[in-house]
Amino acid sequence: MKTVFRFITLVFVLMSLAGCAASAQVPAASDDTLYIVTTIFPPYDFARQITENADHVTVAQLLRPGTESHTFDPTPADILAVQNCDLFIYTGGESDAWVQTLLDAAPGAEEKSIRMTALVDTVAEDHIEGATHRHEHDHGHEEDDADHADQIPDSDHVEYDEHVWTDPHNAVRITQALCDAICGLDPDNAALYQTNTDAYLAELQKLDEILHEITEHAAHRTLVFGDRFPMRYLCDAYGLGYRAAFPGCAAESEPSAATMIFLIEKVREEKIPAILTIEMSNQKIAQAMADETGVPILGMHSCHNRTADEAAADKTYLDLMYENAEVLKLALGSYEQ
Repeated sequence: MKTVFRFITLVFVLMSLAGCAASAQVPAASDDTLYIVTTIFPPYDFARQITENADHVTVAQLLRPGTESHTFDPTPADILAVQNCDLFIYTGGESDAWVQTLLDAAPGAEEKSIRMTALVDTVAEDHIEGATHRHEHDHGHEEDDADHADQIPDSDHVEYDEHVWTDPHNAVRITQALCDAICGLDPDNAALYQTNTDAYLAELQKLDEILHEITEHAAHRTLVFGDRFPMRYLCDAYGLGYRAAFPGCAAESEPSAATMIFLIEKVREEKIPAILTIEMSNQKIAQAMADETGVPILGMHSCHNRTADEAAADKTYLDLMYENAEVLKLALGSYEQ
């Protein structure tokens, strides 16, 4: 009866997704190919680095370049790709809640899946608009969030920030865990995978050193986002404060008037050098803040997904994070005299 129920559930899922927009084209699995499927860009890129020069490995990403991950719906072809793959890697956060329905319906899917948020320590997503009480308190800064206390969500429903890869230390842990899993699936090529992984971990270590250098020379230690805020793990890793219109996976599109006033005053009072946005943003909030303060807008990349142009240029996680490092120099006033 359980098998029949799972089958019926899977058929229902496939039928309900039949009208959804197409996502990335994923190749058909074959007996002689190690087939890895990921939902978003970071694990896709990590898996590519691990399996470099392994011609029998195919790595596919479900999200089409330029697609907003928080509104993604899988197609029937995506569901079949996950069922047919050898390893499925997903985030485990609010943006891919659909995954659990698939895992529950497809026998054996859970056993070949890796949830990235299970590989590292996670933190609860901040929900206080414009002010992040918990983070500021932890780093010894002023606690000026009393006016926003009524915006704290019900403690019975805690949402965890899923953007774990924005901290290079977490990228190291995730990459090694993926390497271990891939080596288990293909032990004959384990030496190649570990060699590739060691080289990539060394590159991640270089990125970490550069980010430490930038943040240690910062004239300012607070980032202000006129947008959603997916950089919590990055800020925590390098001791940075942060203010934002919304948390990382917020569904809201318009901040309250109080939040806008709070952010604008913060920029003015602390002489913040730049107002930040994220990729694929309409920049409406940031532009309104810039008009009031005269402060320039700069973009940081959450690496959740690449734009079409970034995919065409085949930019990597490291490429995007090094671009973030350059933005941090300006946003923090690093190396100012």
